[in-house]
Amino acid sequence: MQEPNLQYLPVAGPAARTGEPRRMAYWDWASASGDQRHVVVCVHGLSRQGRDFDTLARTLVERCRVISVDVAGRGHSDWLADPMAYQLPTYAADLSALLVHLRASNPTAVIDWVGTSMGGLIGMAIAAQPALAPRRLVLNDVGPAIQWEALQRISTYLGQNPSFDSEQAALDYLASISTGFGPHTPAQWRALSLPLLREREGRWWLHYDPAIAMPVKALTGMADEAQARQMARDGEGTLWQLYDAISAPTLLLRGGQSDLLSEATAVEMGRRGPRARCVVFEGVGHAPTLVADDQVAAVRDFLWSD
Repeated sequence: MQEPNLQYLPVAGPAARTGEPRRMAYWDWASASGDQRHVVVCVHGLSRQGRDFDTLARTLVERCRVISVDVAGRGHSDWLADPMAYQLPTYAADLSALLVHLRASNPTAVIDWVGTSMGGLIGMAIAAQPALAPRRLVLNDVGPAIQWEALQRISTYLGQNPSFDSEQAALDYLASISTGFGPHTPAQWRALSLPLLREREGRWWLHYDPAIAMPVKALTGMADEAQARQMARDGEGTLWQLYDAISAPTLLLRGGQSDLLSEATAVEMGRRGPRARCVVFEGVGHAPTLVADDQVAAVRDFLWSD
């Protein structure tokens, strides 16, 4: 079974906690066809990491090179010295540097983007810039308007930094906070979850810097909830401006029971900006994991179509 190579890219912007030059990690899946000109960049959700896309990548590498990123503070990427820098401007700048690097090393490359949740928001920021815009854009269960209740749910577990006395206990915990992902076989869940764990001195920990939660908790934990909701709405206005500036053909995936991307927002995304075509997966909340055959096929067919 093909495995990716772990690569690192030096990036500017916020400093690394170590004081050393900061690096962003990414997983590089070479195309089985030998043609590396079609590149698909995959970017994960808020508390996830690049190996989330293994199942999708193993399909796409039949014809494409796949780059799946560990966003700052996750997986093998460096942690930030300033926790409040764990926000969209930092992530978008890092991914912009990656796209510049990919295009410099292969000027004829055609680049597509697959972004789950946070990775989709980063993709919107990238796609709104003509010089960086991907050829095609896949937004997985995310849009410019994010439901307040979903942010509150996420803030209850994000950054808690639990540790476990066994690998299985850690897998069970991840299952308990990921019911929205929909049904998976035990083997699928294990493959999806093991990259999220790090073993140290006989205990298992999550793969990310707990401080990634601080910007979210700073918003959802405000004493004045009305003010917090207004700040969130103001942020949505900026995201709609980005979305409306996108010209790349866009596929929107939505979990039928998603608490983050509402049906109304999905409908609006089909009416404005790139007029995204929406595919809904019933029995799934936030967010489709792109492991099930129908989810993989939806992305594959969109990226491989002429």
